[in-house]
Amino acid sequence: MQEYNQITIAVLLTCHNRRKKTLNCLESLYSAKCPTRQLDVFLVDDGSTDGTGEAIKFKFPKVVVIQGTGNLYWNQGMRLAWDTASKSRQYDFYLWLNDDTLVKIDALIELIQCFQEAMKKDQKPAIITGACESTENKNIFSYGGKTDLGPVIPNGTLQPCKYINGNVVLVSNVIFNELGNLSPDYTHAMGDFDYGLRAIKAGYRCYTTKSYIAICPTNPGIPAWCNPNTPLLQRLRLLKSPKGLNIKEYNIFRKRFWGWKWIIYALKAYLKILYPSLYFKISSKSISDLSNIPKLKV
Repeated sequence: MQEYNQITIAVLLTCHNRRKKTLNCLESLYSAKCPTRQLDVFLVDDGSTDGTGEAIKFKFPKVVVIQGTGNLYWNQGMRLAWDTASKSRQYDFYLWLNDDTLVKIDALIELIQCFQEAMKKDQKPAIITGACESTENKNIFSYGGKTDLGPVIPNGTLQPCKYINGNVVLVSNVIFNELGNLSPDYTHAMGDFDYGLRAIKAGYRCYTTKSYIAICPTNPGIPAWCNPNTPLLQRLRLLKSPKGLNIKEYNIFRKRFWGWKWIIYALKAYLKILYPSLYFKISSKSISDLSNIPKLKV
């Protein structure tokens, strides 16, 4: 097992018109303790018009800023960042990082320690997702690892999870070499969940960190595409939009991991669109209803 001072990490981000948040995110990253030999940052500036890219180049000149088309959204932006990083050299790890997430000072250390513990336990690499709290020191879960029963709350031990939010995720080069990049089938949402499930299918495990290592407020409320307060025509438009459910990609995701049951989830999605008030009265939310998992706003 490699010593800390021999490890190389590529940090992957994508952003769009969130200058202040993106700069704060990078500030937290560079303020964190970094025991590794090399930490390189690859950031896709997806058509920002608020000067995000220029500000990053000025304040963090070592960051590799990659220009996007303005239509990449989260999944495609992260794919571009990952592709660029992997072609520049062979890193030991790739760290996904959302630009609205602030990492704590010991975040990198805990991620690597959890990876090494999982490696010792399973005798193979694992994906480590960072547990995020909604507000600093409040111990209220916002993003991280989940199971079919709900969020995996940090308890000081290494805990397995089934679904991973892409806010802070450590992926080893071994897993990347086998699974490749995030799936090209998704524009915005579902790429992170897809990757974790693909890893599990390939025989790897996903774990969450032992403690909260980052801060990221959750997006409150019901998504607009199934919100009773959203006009019906707008809900129907959001059904096909990357900013909404994106039903075509949602169906791809469900088919890939739930087989024929994708039809049931598709019908539920249409019920939410057409009769949202009724739907939420007669059903309870579950973690497997991934359409309600909030993603990076663009």
